[in-house]
Amino acid sequence: MIEKLLNENDEKIVFYIADGMGGLPHPDFDKKTEMEYANLPNLDELARKSVLGRSIPVEMGITPGSGPAHLSLFGYDAVKFDIGRGVLEALGVNFPLNRGDVAIRGNFATIDKNRNIVDRRAGRIPNEESFPIVKKLSENIKKIEDIEVSVFPVKEYRFGVVLKGRGLTPCIKDTDPQQVGVPPLEAVSTCENGLKTARIINKFIQMAESLLKEEKKANGMLLRGVSSIPDIQPFSKRYGLLPLALANYPMYKGLARLVGMETPEVGASFQSVIERLKKEWNNYNFFFVHYKWTDKAGEDGDFLKKVKYLEEFDSYLPDVLSLNPSVLVITGDHSTPSLWKGHSWHPNPLLLYSRVAGPDDRQRFTERECKYGYLGQIYARDIMALALANAGKLKKYGA
Repeated sequence: MIEKLLNENDEKIVFYIADGMGGLPHPDFDKKTEMEYANLPNLDELARKSVLGRSIPVEMGITPGSGPAHLSLFGYDAVKFDIGRGVLEALGVNFPLNRGDVAIRGNFATIDKNRNIVDRRAGRIPNEESFPIVKKLSENIKKIEDIEVSVFPVKEYRFGVVLKGRGLTPCIKDTDPQQVGVPPLEAVSTCENGLKTARIINKFIQMAESLLKEEKKANGMLLRGVSSIPDIQPFSKRYGLLPLALANYPMYKGLARLVGMETPEVGASFQSVIERLKKEWNNYNFFFVHYKWTDKAGEDGDFLKKVKYLEEFDSYLPDVLSLNPSVLVITGDHSTPSLWKGHSWHPNPLLLYSRVAGPDDRQRFTERECKYGYLGQIYARDIMALALANAGKLKKYGA
């Protein structure tokens, strides 16, 4: 329906996203969440001029991965468009992916002599350690049966695998059991025609572990997000916008590319992201600005580090506001409470600022304050429609 109501104007929309923003009250920190514990003067000041609420990433009670969570933020139904992490990683590093190819996201892992997992992320080894290991795999595993195999680096402990050939399917379960102290799972087909793909993946794991056996940290691997390119409507056609995505991490670039956003290279720091935002301000009218570090700290269970990164995220808000966006949405893709040490199903804190949005008399940008905000609790996939409406980009529906 939105396509029929689109109204062109010069208004600009910014989605300023802190990955894994939301948290839970922590018993060791006065029963406060990370956002409540942090000093966030800029976000709190903006909250008093905005409308607040909470958003459900995908569906009630569903803990999302980063792919579906961001797809929902972009206004797509993440249940209908089940996009695996493998495709996003491949697109994120500009790997040439064709329809019918099967892409897989890999984590290097540390396993013991009994093949039980000791560390699911191999100590978060840096690029300097992981890239040579990926090269070793790439040079030694080029074909399994009649299927071409490509292995490529992504970032730190992450790598990707792409399978090309006949008879492949993405309906394969992950080999990551999501816990330590147990062995990796076997690749198992979830459909009748997936036996060949599962067999190829299991052979790849066997060959790779043989090559990695002398590595101290990255001597094993966990594969997940087995996927192929879906048929999805481009963001620009869906919303009549010229979109730009600014992100440091390949996976988020991959998702943005999947829906047709421009994804220029930025440096490793968030400062470089903000500088690129300013540079490109006159060339686009939708900006996805991604901040990753809050999610990493939450996954590590480090409350104070997440507080630190929330404060850094807050410190860059004046730079964004200086550009005078017509609509500014601030939220997370999902919550990553440090208490939980991972993604969770909890609602995301949500702030929407525009000249016609509010305010709604809330005093801080926190999970508890957002619970009482004017927007109430909505699905993340509806945020785009609200942003378009606040930017005057939707005409009246009906007579």
